Amino acid sequence: MAIATNQQITNYYDSYSDKEVIFSREILHTLRVAPREIYIKCGGNQWPCIINSTSLLAAKIILDKTGSAFTAITQKNAPPVSLRFCFFIDKGSETMSFFITGKVTNTAQYADSKDLAVVTLTYTQRPPDDFIVKIGALIEANINFIKRREERIVMTSEARYRLGIEKEDTIIYVQNVPRKCILRDLSFSGAKIVLLGVPKFVSGKETVLRIIFDDPPETLDIRGSIIHADFAEGRQDIVTASIKFDEEAVPAAYKLHINDYLTMTKKNLLDTSPKTQSAATQTLEQAAAAMKARLAAAARSGTSVQNISNAISGK
Repeated sequence: MAIATNQQITNYYDSYSDKEVIFSREILHTLRVAPREIYIKCGGNQWPCIINSTSLLAAKIILDKTGSAFTAITQKNAPPVSLRFCFFIDKGSETMSFFITGKVTNTAQYADSKDLAVVTLTYTQRPPDDFIVKIGALIEANINFIKRREERIVMTSEARYRLGIEKEDTIIYVQNVPRKCILRDLSFSGAKIVLLGVPKFVSGKETVLRIIFDDPPETLDIRGSIIHADFAEGRQDIVTASIKFDEEAVPAAYKLHINDYLTMTKKNLLDTSPKTQSAATQTLEQAAAAMKARLAAAARSGTSVQNISNAISGK
């Protein structure tokens, strides 16, 4: 993931504070949460808990209603409560952790369980920047998955480098049969590939496209189907196929990779634009200065009015 700037962190916090992230197994894996290292702390004691969800303003945890943790944090005038988050760094064993202070604002029964409760902990301090980046980036990726679903990323060598995709060739399973293919473009919603075959034998078929990223290292399989296929220009043995992903099957990690690329590309364009405008302004100013100098020189030399245009053009 690209390094977030202070402006981006502030934007995440201001824009997505109340957006909730549910910690499914996939999200735990994508965010590299260390679930066994999540604790609730109160009055000098700490207890393990299950994280159910979080926003940038509050979290919901699951506790045993008969346990000492639930009793301690829900008692009247309870001491300050802190929630300890822990994340693996990349895919190694090293972790980063931090406490976020809050207060209990609600309790409810968990599903149909009489023994478990969902406790809402409203943060009383702004979470650390690392936390804001992790949660904010995921929320942004889910939003852009809808808003920017059709934006295509052509698989140039530069695009693959910035996406962290080392090779343009990969594997696609067509009706569960593995076949080699070449990536031509990617988007949130699909991909275009090139493979050996005949269009009528692949069109409409269910697929699983494998994409291997190296930053961080992970292999993602995305389910979908071929919605269009045609022979490559001038060939009767090579097919260009368009794949539409199954929206429900697109991994959160893939959304993050595509979102990182699109947002970084937009940022680079915005950063470049003022420089381009500045260069254009400087060029105009230089041209105006040169014209003024030539007029002044023409006047000093006594050049007639009808010959001034020749002086300006340098004739």
